[in-house]
Amino acid sequence: MRKADLIAEIAEKTGVPKVDVLVTLEAFFKEVKESLEGGENVYVRGFGSFIVKKRAKKIGRNIKKNIAIEIPAHYIPAFKPAKVFVESVKKNGIPK
Repeated sequence: MRKADLIAEIAEKTGVPKVDVLVTLEAFFKEVKESLEGGENVYVRGFGSFIVKKRAKKIGRNIKKNIAIEIPAHYIPAFKPAKVFVESVKKNGIPK
């Protein structure tokens, strides 16, 4: 499902115009991005958590030049689904 499909589904189920759903969804995404950029996690009960994970520094390899390079420690965004959400997908999720 793409963002446009998601907007259409929400608009159909709620009766809210697609433009309003788009604005709301974009505002949600913007707030999540800004919170994570500020180092603050976002918790949505029953759905999951958008969290910032720290990756430790490590040694990588440039295979073209056959040299070791150091990859510095850095932060990445991640999503951790709620237990209820995971159980629901396990029970009802059927791959197509």
